[in-house]
Amino acid sequence: MAESKSKVESAREWVSEHKLRTVGCLWLSGIAGSIAYNWSQPNMKTSVRLIHARLHAQALTLAALAGAAVVEYYESRSGVQADRYSKYFPPMDAHAHKD
Repeated sequence: MAESKSKVESAREWVSEHKLRTVGCLWLSGIAGSIAYNWSQPNMKTSVRLIHARLHAQALTLAALAGAAVVEYYESRSGVQADRYSKYFPPMDAHAHKD
């Protein structure tokens, strides 16, 4: 009987398999949170609020992309990617040339 994965482990696995989707969700939540925060600040023009929200979301996205690059680097070094993508390619000896 296989052990069930913890919530943290299953979340880590999902993030590892869906890196760009994770970055997009972080961007969306960052811009929404920044807009909500900036709207609570009085005496700011709407254009300034939107610029600040975009700036905060852009910084969060760059940090998320850097994190995704680090995960990708460590996965490629550990061989996890090779195992994940091997199911999409036929075995190498299937295309061997015979004399």
